[in-house]
Amino acid sequence: MWMLVSKCQKMTTRNNITEYIKSSSLRTLKDRTHYEFFNNVQVYIKDSLPKDFDVLFVLKKIENLIPSHFVYNLDSIFVGQFDELKDRELDALYKDGAIYITNQQRNEEDMIDDIVHELSHASEETYTALIYADGKIENEFLGKRRKLLDILKAEGYNIPIDTFMNTEYSKDFDMFLYKEVGYEKLTMFVMGLFVSPYGATSLREYFANGFEHYFLHDPAYVKRISPAIYEKVDGITFMEI
Repeated sequence: MWMLVSKCQKMTTRNNITEYIKSSSLRTLKDRTHYEFFNNVQVYIKDSLPKDFDVLFVLKKIENLIPSHFVYNLDSIFVGQFDELKDRELDALYKDGAIYITNQQRNEEDMIDDIVHELSHASEETYTALIYADGKIENEFLGKRRKLLDILKAEGYNIPIDTFMNTEYSKDFDMFLYKEVGYEKLTMFVMGLFVSPYGATSLREYFANGFEHYFLHDPAYVKRISPAIYEKVDGITFMEI
């Protein structure tokens, strides 16, 4: 009888230790502020994410979707509140080898979208010549801009053609599309031209938009709408390193 009680006590103690280890591990994961991405990209959580937000799920999903050679120019990811994001009204930004991303995320999929979008800008630095040297993406983009200009003129908007032929990002032009035209109308106008309205704002955002949709949504749609982007992203994805 004594031996039976002793065994029960040992089992209870072992179970308690196991539960303690499990709960301790969960607390450690919850409070974790540093991760590694693709083995050598450092991820730092500067400010708290929403309750029960699963950072590991975000990082692992992206690692499973995107080949590692797309992150060659990326050193770090910082998550939190940053003045430049607030000043420019951005959710994320790639700059000097790092991605800065807001901690105010609705869910894990939102963060995945943000990181993949900014990875496209990192890959532009790594593969600038491969992406842009032959002019295919730029010509495709400008052709779509001309068609959009014709659509907007038919709708009564008066925009100088020089504005539409500028491939660089312009906040004034972005605000014109966002405020004056409105993204609801713009979504209808760009259907069949751009993967999404934001892709119309500049050449780089056109590429980033296609890159994001290639990996996260429907590569076949990108191939149909933006074949030059599809050709570049698909080629880099499967090239031998």
